[in-house]
Amino acid sequence: MRTFLSRSFRTLLPLLCLAPTLSRGLERAPTPPKKPNIIFILADDISPGSFSCYGENGAVPTPHIDRIAKTGVQFETCFAPASCGPSRALLMTGTYANTTGAFSNKIWAFESRRVLFQRHTSWAKLLGEAGYATAIAGKWHCNRSNPWSREVGFDEYCLWENTGRIKTILGTDPVAAGLRNKDAGEDRYWNSPMIRNGEYYGTGPDVYGPDARCDFLLDFMDRKTKENTPFVAYWPTVLVHGPIARTPNSGENTSDEVRFREMVEYLDLLVGRMVEKTKDLGIYENTWFIFGSDNGTARIAKNRGIESGVRVPFVLSGPGVAARGKTLELTDYSDIAPTLLEIGGIRPEAQPEMDGKSLVPFLTEKTDSHRDWIYSYAGPAQVLRTKTHLLEARSEFLGKEQGRLYFTGNWRQKANYRQLDARAPGYPDARQNFTEILNSIPSHLCRDHSYWSTEAGKEWLAENSNLEKLATKLLDDDNEPIAEPAGNGLIGSILSGLIFYERRGTRNGHPLFLFPYPRQYPH
Repeated sequence: MRTFLSRSFRTLLPLLCLAPTLSRGLERAPTPPKKPNIIFILADDISPGSFSCYGENGAVPTPHIDRIAKTGVQFETCFAPASCGPSRALLMTGTYANTTGAFSNKIWAFESRRVLFQRHTSWAKLLGEAGYATAIAGKWHCNRSNPWSREVGFDEYCLWENTGRIKTILGTDPVAAGLRNKDAGEDRYWNSPMIRNGEYYGTGPDVYGPDARCDFLLDFMDRKTKENTPFVAYWPTVLVHGPIARTPNSGENTSDEVRFREMVEYLDLLVGRMVEKTKDLGIYENTWFIFGSDNGTARIAKNRGIESGVRVPFVLSGPGVAARGKTLELTDYSDIAPTLLEIGGIRPEAQPEMDGKSLVPFLTEKTDSHRDWIYSYAGPAQVLRTKTHLLEARSEFLGKEQGRLYFTGNWRQKANYRQLDARAPGYPDARQNFTEILNSIPSHLCRDHSYWSTEAGKEWLAENSNLEKLATKLLDDDNEPIAEPAGNGLIGSILSGLIFYERRGTRNGHPLFLFPYPRQYPH
């Protein structure tokens, strides 16, 4: 027995001597940082000028959105496609319609309405594979794939859908089953028909749809925080898409002007609820907040191949994000997918091929610049912007290959731009630059594009046989600058997100305004 103890002691002695060293090493081993949470709120049909952080006349006070901008970065120029479906397709995949085929709500080339997410990777799917819990609430409107499908990748969902779509998904007609009154309608705001995690979600005439969907996400955030699971809460809200409607905080005034302001105010209030929830859960410091809109305001610019149709609000804040505030750097919605993936720990070199570029280096001050040009579209019309010039209303299909070229400098209001013709200084260089950019991307619905020979393409051509009328609808710039006198037409000011000034005559077809030119950049 003595011999055994002696041999055992001799064996253990080196380990006992090492124990303090091993202990100190374990104490020094860093704990892997917890992945940040992501809250991404997408407003519907609203231009930047409706939000007070963009500092334009007629803006609605939006303190919660303003706070995200102040504590992070506010892009003065961000482009998204000019309608709902293509905007969502771009932000989910990081790939322009020239490749995906999602050109407009009615033009889905390359069978993209059916196979978009089979050919192009969803960030929700990749983040789910990287350990994130993912949820979507609100309005999907991004091809025929369901957001909870394997190729899209959302784990949980609460979506406004019409009853016909709900019947297709669930196999049950909520009206026939007695779950919904036949006179309840399909309203996106009050008594909304919804589907929630595989079941029909009925509310009632006194339930405001945006509130119900916000509550769903708040519950999701609560559960995942308690599970110590990083999450992505994506909220493509229906606010402020038409019809203009009352909110739970609406007063007695029923004018469209007042109702619209109330809708914007309530959108901001819901953003504030999301932010406050992260503070209550103790996760505020480790959560990214992203706010944007799918396209310009419907009554003024939606579906139009001009800057006001594609310029959208875009503000971000989060852990490590510098409080840059307003920036003149350019971004478009192709940058959202690679940004979300890098936030989630998927480095750019491990990401699928996309047109966009992660914003993380710029947001965290690893670089002071981001992109030299951005791009957008409205069906067969194209819009491009560099740091000093804008090319809008370009459409080879409609015979408008030259589009309209402007010198913008650092201005962000069309009233301050100077339209250039071939005689203007700098015109040849600017035109050549845009030509090189256009040549670097795939064809954009040119006259010989393969889409026009498909059944869907032929149907679209039959419905839009008057190309002159179509060109006027898509390309004319008759709403920017708005030709209403100052102090008149409040709803136009709010909806357009543009500044109104009293117009005094024209020069070379362009309105003259009563402010001194050039106007100072708003700080």
